[in-house]
Amino acid sequence: MAQGFWIDAAVEPDRLAVVAPDGADITAGDLLAECNRLVHGLRAMGLTAGDGIAAVMPNGIEMMALYFAAMQAGWYLTPINHHLVGPEIAYIVDDCDASVFIGHERFADTCAAAASEFGLGADRCFSVGEVPGFRPWSDLTDGQPDTAPDDRTAGQPMHYTSGTTGRPKGVRRQLSGLAPDDAGMLFTFLLQMFGIAPDDGHVHICGSPLYHTAVLAFASSSLHLGHTVVLMDKWTPETMLDSIDRYGVTHSHMVPTQFNRLLALPDDVKAKYDVSSLRNIVHAAAPCPIEVKRQMLAWWGPVIYEYYAATEGGGTLIGPEEWLERPGSVGTAWASSEIRVLDDDGVDVPTGDTGTVYMKLASAAFEYHKNAESTAESRREGFFTVGDIGYLDDAGYLFLCDRKSDMIISGGVNIYPAEIEGELQGHPKVADVAVFGIPHPDWGEEVKAVIEPVDGVEPSDELAAELTEWCTARLAKFKIPRSFDFSPELPRDPNGKLYKRKLRDPYWEGRETAI
Repeated sequence: MAQGFWIDAAVEPDRLAVVAPDGADITAGDLLAECNRLVHGLRAMGLTAGDGIAAVMPNGIEMMALYFAAMQAGWYLTPINHHLVGPEIAYIVDDCDASVFIGHERFADTCAAAASEFGLGADRCFSVGEVPGFRPWSDLTDGQPDTAPDDRTAGQPMHYTSGTTGRPKGVRRQLSGLAPDDAGMLFTFLLQMFGIAPDDGHVHICGSPLYHTAVLAFASSSLHLGHTVVLMDKWTPETMLDSIDRYGVTHSHMVPTQFNRLLALPDDVKAKYDVSSLRNIVHAAAPCPIEVKRQMLAWWGPVIYEYYAATEGGGTLIGPEEWLERPGSVGTAWASSEIRVLDDDGVDVPTGDTGTVYMKLASAAFEYHKNAESTAESRREGFFTVGDIGYLDDAGYLFLCDRKSDMIISGGVNIYPAEIEGELQGHPKVADVAVFGIPHPDWGEEVKAVIEPVDGVEPSDELAAELTEWCTARLAKFKIPRSFDFSPELPRDPNGKLYKRKLRDPYWEGRETAI
């Protein structure tokens, strides 16, 4: 079966490939036909290998078809976060040199606003559903053959970093020149590292937006491996459990925020659903509090795996049994990867000492598109960093402390918010938490915590005192938050990434941060 989506779909066209968010069953043959029509339609517009397509799309069959079209025609596909506003979308469309922009009617206002700012003409903008001034999707597909295109060559996704520390940057890799079927199977390397095999009755559930690098990689690679993919449009914890039970889901890519939401469900709700089909739940993207992961392992069994990587490459991985032996670790380097921890002078630090984490992934060179300066700044001796701080133990297991840009320096002491957040996340009245530094006239910074209470818990001075007492029993005095704020919801994207700057920046207006 390990041949890749395009071959498998031609051989077994009636196989269930995708369950759409509305519950519709999409066969492999139908998905293949649509992606072939897209290739023919876009080529008729003049697109050739190396050209780019930008898309603002929700999870759905059109997004999957567009991905497989681009990956067999040698195009760069840039999926864009649909939570961005018009000018932010326009910047990415311009920066990625897109030849075509495709939007969805759900985001009609922002797509139209973006189109008014970037340089593409109206004839190059298409929409699923109605977007003012855009041509319909059917203009690309109607009348086009559903047969395989000639001159097939592998394309590449070109994702943009989240932009939490400035303008988002496009992570661009050279086109491989490989046959799409060969390249598609290479993309499955990540899944197979976790023991997720071709076919073998696997069902993948995709509960996060496909514009995220890993989310799209896991969903598309599952199709390359002959699995069925269940697409969720809006993730909720009970809907996730219902889908696992209903479709016999075996694997998924998740984030710790989703674990938190699942654990917060009442016990009688959890007990309603059978999760015994699960084999490989893989998580990444944000630190997972140790107690949260312990509870998930106790509930779902030894099926939870973790890895550390970035859009730029990776990385490390750790299985459930290993993690229980080394709680908090993100694992050891992949077979094709190397990890180093360096000080500010680029020298390897001793085992157990903290420093900046650098990675190198064989055959995965990248550059930040049109940003040679950032590309150079992120590298040392062929290794790159995204600014995380961590340390290696004597067996080569990596432990992450925090992102360097989030580190608090108070009275000359380095404080890692992730450690404090992990402890606060264990409090039964805390649904979510963000910790960061705010100005202090003597120490430079002091520790601030913003808390999202669980449903039914009201913010109060008494709650703040209770949280202070909780921290006092678990953290050194200099790490304890000096003040607490409360918010009904913290600013996270659907994949769990916390936009901490939105909380922190107002405190620093008119000042320079300590970092």
